Amino acid sequence: MSDTRPAEAPADADPRRWWGLVIIALAQLMVVLDATIVNIALPSAQSDLGMSDGNRQWVITAYTLAFGGLLLLGGRIADLVGRKRTFVIGLIGFAAASALGGAATSSGMLFGARALQGAFAAVLAPSALSLLTTTFTDPKERGKAFGIYGALAGSGSAIGFIVGGLLTEYLNWRWCLYVNVPIAIVAVFGAFALLHDRPGRAGARLDVPGALLGCGGLVAIVYGFSEAESRGWSDGLVLGLFAAGVVMLAGFVWWQTRAPMPLLPLHIVKDRNRAGCFLTMALATIGMFGLFLFMTYYLQVVLDYSPVRTGLAFLPLTVAIIIGSTQISARLLNRVAPRMLMVPGMVLAAGGMVLFTRMTVHSSYATEILPALLLMGLGMGLTFMPVFATATAGVAPQDSGVTSATVNTSQQVGGSIGTALLNTIATSSGTAYIAAHLHNPAQKALILKEGVVHGYTVAIWWAAGIMLLAGLVAGLMVTAKAPRHGAHAPEPVPEPAL
Repeated sequence: MSDTRPAEAPADADPRRWWGLVIIALAQLMVVLDATIVNIALPSAQSDLGMSDGNRQWVITAYTLAFGGLLLLGGRIADLVGRKRTFVIGLIGFAAASALGGAATSSGMLFGARALQGAFAAVLAPSALSLLTTTFTDPKERGKAFGIYGALAGSGSAIGFIVGGLLTEYLNWRWCLYVNVPIAIVAVFGAFALLHDRPGRAGARLDVPGALLGCGGLVAIVYGFSEAESRGWSDGLVLGLFAAGVVMLAGFVWWQTRAPMPLLPLHIVKDRNRAGCFLTMALATIGMFGLFLFMTYYLQVVLDYSPVRTGLAFLPLTVAIIIGSTQISARLLNRVAPRMLMVPGMVLAAGGMVLFTRMTVHSSYATEILPALLLMGLGMGLTFMPVFATATAGVAPQDSGVTSATVNTSQQVGGSIGTALLNTIATSSGTAYIAAHLHNPAQKALILKEGVVHGYTVAIWWAAGIMLLAGLVAGLMVTAKAPRHGAHAPEPVPEPAL
C-alpha cells in the first residue's frame, strides 16, 4: 500500500513534526545539561552562600538523586495522564524550581530547589522521549530523529560546562539556573502548538506500593554511592543504604509480578535487546560522568584554566558526539544491526580513556587532551543513538513512557554511581601517591598536583575497563537486526510476559 495513506502513518502525516522534534530536543537538552551546568559555578555559589566543603556536593547530588530516583514514577505518570500534559507540567515545574534556585539566599534553599528541579525533570524526560517514540515511526525518519536526540543526550553534559563557564564568568552563578526559565517558556508554547498525543488511560491507577519500593530503592542506592565518596565504602550508613536499596528493589521486582497495574511491567526489562541497552547505557555513563568531574578540576586546578576556557575545552567533545550520532549512527542504523554501532562506539570511547591516562601536570591540550576528547566523543555518539532507538522500538503505546524512563534511569543512575565510584578511587590513589612521594617540603605544591593527576589516571583506567565491559554487553545481549529501510514500523503490541 502507499505510504501516503493517513491510516498507515498518522504521526508522520503532520508536516510540523520536525518542529515538534525541536521542542522535544530543547526540553531534553535543558534537563541533561542541568546535571553539569552548575559544576563550574559551584565555587562561586559555595562562597556566596557560605557552604561547607562537605555540603557543597549536594548542589549536584540533590538533583541527580531526585531525577534518578523518581524517573520510573514519572514515566508511568506520563503513560497514565498523557505525555503532552506531563511534558508541559514538567516544563513549568522545572522553570519554577530553576527560578527558586537562582534566587536562593541560603544553601538549604538551593539544595531544595535543585531537588525540585530533579523531581520535575523525572516527569519531563520520559515524556519527551516517549513523545519522540510515538511521533516518528518510519525507520528512516526515526533514525534521523533519534540521531538528534542521542546527540543531545550525549553532549548535553559537555554543553553544560560551556554554558556554565560563560554564564559564571560574564554574569554570575545564579544565571546557570535562571537560564532555564526562558528556555522552558519557549518549549511550553511550542508544545501547545506543535505536539500531539493520545489521551491518558481512563480509569487507570498508579501503582503506589511499586512507586515506593522502586523509587525508594533507587534513591537509597544512589544516595549510598554519593555518601561513599566522603564516608568510605565500609561506613555503616553507606552499607545500610546499599542493603536497604537492594531489599527494596528485590521487593519491587516481587511486587511487579503481582500488581494489577505494575509501575514497570517486567516484560519490558525481560526483553534481551532492551535489557542490553539499559545495561550498556548505565556502564557507558559510569565512565563518562566520572571523566567530566576529573577534567573539570584538572583543567581549572592543575592547568589553571578560567571557567570560560574550561567550558570551551569541552567543545570538541560536544562536536564529536553530535557528528558520531547524527552523521554516522543515524545514517547507518537502517543498514546495520545496532550492536555494529554500539560495540565499536564503546571501543573508541575506551581508547579515548586510555589516551587520558597519559595526563601529567604539564600536559598540552592540543597534543594530549584534544585527541582523547575527540575519540571519546565519537564513541559516545556512535553508542547513544542506537541505544535510545533500540530500547524504545516496538513498545506498546501504553508502556512507552515507562520504557523511556528506564533508559533515562540507566543514564542517571550510571552517572551518579560513576561520579562517586571513580572519585573515591581517584582520591584514595592520589592520597597514597602523595604519602609515598612527599619527602621534600619545598616540592609540596608540585607533589600535591602530581598526586591529584595520578589519582585521576588510575580512576580513568578503571573507566576504560568499564567502557570495554559496556561494549561486551552490547555485543552479547543486543541481537536486534537493522529495521527494514523505508518501511513504516507496525503499531506496537504489548509483549507477552516471559
